[in-house]
Amino acid sequence: MRLPINIEELLSGRAVEGDRIEYKTGWNPDAIYRTICAFANDFDETGGGYIVVGVKEENGRAIRPVIGVDPNQIEPIEKEMVGYNNQMRPYYQPRLYIEEVDGKTILIIKVTPGERRPYKVPDQITAKQKAYNYYIRYNSSSIVPKDEYERELINLANRMPFDDRGNDGIKLADISPLLLRDYLVKVKSSLADISLTDHLEEVLAQMDLLEAVPEGWRIKNVAAMMFSERPDRLFRQAQIEIVLFPEGREKNPNNLIEVEPIRGSVPQMIEKTLSYLSTNIIKKQIIKPKDRAQSITFFNYPYQALEEAIVNSLYHRDWTIREPVEITVEPERISILSFSGPNHTIPMEAVRSSQSLRSRRYRNRRLGEFLKELDLTEGRATGIPTIQDELQANGSPQATIETDEERTYFLIDIPCHPYFISKETTTDSNLITRGKVIKDGVKDGVKDGVKNLTDIQEIIVNEMLFDPYVTTSEMAQKIGVKFRTLQRYISQLQAFGIIAREGGRKEGKWVIINKTE
Repeated sequence: MRLPINIEELLSGRAVEGDRIEYKTGWNPDAIYRTICAFANDFDETGGGYIVVGVKEENGRAIRPVIGVDPNQIEPIEKEMVGYNNQMRPYYQPRLYIEEVDGKTILIIKVTPGERRPYKVPDQITAKQKAYNYYIRYNSSSIVPKDEYERELINLANRMPFDDRGNDGIKLADISPLLLRDYLVKVKSSLADISLTDHLEEVLAQMDLLEAVPEGWRIKNVAAMMFSERPDRLFRQAQIEIVLFPEGREKNPNNLIEVEPIRGSVPQMIEKTLSYLSTNIIKKQIIKPKDRAQSITFFNYPYQALEEAIVNSLYHRDWTIREPVEITVEPERISILSFSGPNHTIPMEAVRSSQSLRSRRYRNRRLGEFLKELDLTEGRATGIPTIQDELQANGSPQATIETDEERTYFLIDIPCHPYFISKETTTDSNLITRGKVIKDGVKDGVKDGVKNLTDIQEIIVNEMLFDPYVTTSEMAQKIGVKFRTLQRYISQLQAFGIIAREGGRKEGKWVIINKTE
């Protein structure tokens, strides 16, 4: 059997998160089968995991070159696993792959979430007297769940995420060999060498995209999501709809432009949507200050922020709901609406803060695996922080998130950079190059105890001069203004070419281009 993903990508940790890989220097069935049980139970619904035998690790990373496994041990190990699989309750069979790395042979045990969970295994599978226990993953360890964790694990019985379920309505003819081969080539899988015309079913089986049933097998939903040209025929309204309101939805709802619905596999929908936005919506501005050699470049909407938001809208949506992903473009924002909302394990306070949404339940874990292997998503709970980082680095206000108490929808508003809004009403052509801010150009006035516009600008610039690495939240506390108020003034200073941000939110710093006079 051939490993569905590239072995180098697996060992580097780029294709799979570190807590879903466990390295073993040698064949230790007692410890290995406790981990197999934990991955098969998939308590956090992250998609199982991999056990790599013949590799040392340090701080969760594989040490190269690998130490390998004696090739003469492989056949005895395979025979032992047949017996050990029968000791799991209920029966479970992981997949074993043999790979050559650094001139050595290593074993890869791939453990997919079990369809009959929860599973138990003997604490010592090689012992004569056997004590059975459930096991789950906790960070990077396999542990016995206690109390509420055990009850929650038992409640997972027969509850399989939608994307990992078999579907009688999906036929082999619905799977595009071209899309599947394109994916296998991109992820550098050795399965790309197999003829999909003659062996499509075999490849789908090796990729764990078939579900065993008494009649034979069923194709899993995620196979159609990823490798069907028209998954919308299988999952109604599996499409993206874009509507433009040139004057704003509230100001003139009758002036709208509806784009032809975007359909296709999930990667195709992402690519087509981003292509449309790049061509028709995203704008770039380059400013050349008089006293600085380096130009300042920013966008009305940073591409990476939009990419992350669109990927998330398809990755985390409920594919059983017959509603499309809706993208609304207005002069001051792009809004992306998907159904349903964030998981109830995410506190409402976290949703309102719009910073990091860390869930213990992932709606489409297998879909997430495929998107990660294509570098379309980074990993768990990184989507919103990535969006906010990209907006801050671009000098844009922060995105906001909205849902309801029942979590029926997820709405993210990505604001337009203030420069692209203000430049339409600004008549002073020297406003940017002089690096000055005209007080009358800001209609909102100044709040939070600062008496006039010049004062707050001077305070912000001086804080940045004193500490270029100061964060926005730290500065808000120091000068006694609300976080959103400070963000607004920082965005104005960036738009007018007075300050710039170099680097990301965590490691970046502020640069003063031309202090206000």
